[in-house]
Amino acid sequence: MRILKDRHISILWAFIVVLAVAPAFGARASAYLEMMWEGGAAFASIILDESIHRFEEAIVDIEIDEYQGERLGSVEDFRENSIRGVQEIDIATYRLEIDGLVEEPATLTYDELQALPHVEKLVTIDCVEGWSVTALWGGVPLASLLDGVTPQAEANTVIFHAYDGYTTSLPLDVVLGRDLIIADFINGIRLPPANGFPFQLVAEDKWGYKWIRWLTRIELSDNPTYQGYWEQRGYSNTGDADGPMFGD
Repeated sequence: MRILKDRHISILWAFIVVLAVAPAFGARASAYLEMMWEGGAAFASIILDESIHRFEEAIVDIEIDEYQGERLGSVEDFRENSIRGVQEIDIATYRLEIDGLVEEPATLTYDELQALPHVEKLVTIDCVEGWSVTALWGGVPLASLLDGVTPQAEANTVIFHAYDGYTTSLPLDVVLGRDLIIADFINGIRLPPANGFPFQLVAEDKWGYKWIRWLTRIELSDNPTYQGYWEQRGYSNTGDADGPMFGD
């Protein structure tokens, strides 16, 4: 990791040169040197603060590659296959809506979601393209989010909506019975944009097209036959990873 930028190094060298030649130019140079010294101290403080900040960022961005003796994949192992490319979401304006057949619809900010209890799960995603990645996912249990809005009795399906217009769905009993989570961390780091920041559904035991990224809305429905983006194009609505890719 490179801590000092090239421009910082150049300025520091210039300062050292002035220190070397100042005595040859008398009192005026000494006064000027004193001014530079005071400014240099402030500059050094700025450099130090920046270096510490960049060091802390580097620590946060280090993925773990093993968990409880099992080798983990990396965020670099995922292939980009979204319908409109990687989405860049402004976290200051981000909202997660939970609505539909619920008693108390909710709209949550990113900070409010971060404040909720998180859990970790070791889960493998299997893509219909033929690749798989095992990762340690950290996130918010959907059960706790749904408890907060109270699904109505007729609700039997959860429809997930993404920032890019992508949708998919799962039965409510699957969401609750398998303790599914929406992840904001992967392998100990914050979920990168390419992996669905701020939230990706960890649809364990389901094909990768059920693992919706850039989640913005969770809708409770009474339509068990709802078909999302890929399901409308012939992929299995059930989406079981040990079942067929197409049809049901």
